Amino acid sequence: MKVLIVGGSGFLGGELVRRCAAEGHEVGATYLTRPGDPARARWLRLDVRDRHDVTTVLDAFAPEVTINAAYRSSDWASTADGAAHVAAGVARTGGRMVQVSSDAIFSGAVARYDETCPPDPVSPYGAAKAAAETAVRAVLPGAAVARTSLIVGHGASAHEALVHSLVAGSRTGVLFTDDVRCPVHVSDLAQALVEAAVRGCSGVLHVAGADALSRYDLGVLIARRDGLDPARLRTGRRAGSGVPGPLEVRLNCSATRRRLATRLRGAREFLSPPA
Repeated sequence: MKVLIVGGSGFLGGELVRRCAAEGHEVGATYLTRPGDPARARWLRLDVRDRHDVTTVLDAFAPEVTINAAYRSSDWASTADGAAHVAAGVARTGGRMVQVSSDAIFSGAVARYDETCPPDPVSPYGAAKAAAETAVRAVLPGAAVARTSLIVGHGASAHEALVHSLVAGSRTGVLFTDDVRCPVHVSDLAQALVEAAVRGCSGVLHVAGADALSRYDLGVLIARRDGLDPARLRTGRRAGSGVPGPLEVRLNCSATRRRLATRLRGAREFLSPPA
């Protein structure tokens, strides 16, 4: 299959490139400033904020399926407008699309969110992701929208780096005890997204880990896995901190698990210390 990974130079994008290449797909991957391994993909420079740029890249590569993993948490144009531009480009060239979304689209007002729940964002990033979902589904009703949670794995995620720097004392800060998510391993997430692309899934998918954990509890698991002292991690509360966004967001992935064969492990499993 001919697959285009938009945002291929990012953390999730890089894992998608590796998995698609390993499965024998013809892979195109986009980057803004720095391309990845040329042995795994044809690298294409792309600024998703530029609709003409998106059209040019999609016309040139002509993918059968496009997975959009591009975003910038503080940039509406990259996250929302960019997704709309990619959807319009896919509609023009043909093929399918998988849009990567986020649990940030929810407020945390209900106990668990399943695949039927509409967005109710309370942060600018959540609003941008919700707008991206709306644009993609309006332009491409047959697209898949995959909502995920905090992505970790291979020691390469932002949260893992934060834990290491907090333990080492090279960075000051706290890990919130009241900020709860369902962390997912980047390899599990990439496998699920590629499976959804190959199967031609449409509609909303929830692709998150099986365990709901606070950011502090997640940090403790990371520290223990890596042989660090979790006692060096300071705790705090997000409520009242002024940090925008929801507190507890638990994704119910039951319907998605019935559709996909990929097993989405919980963080307690994939972060367990080596035997």
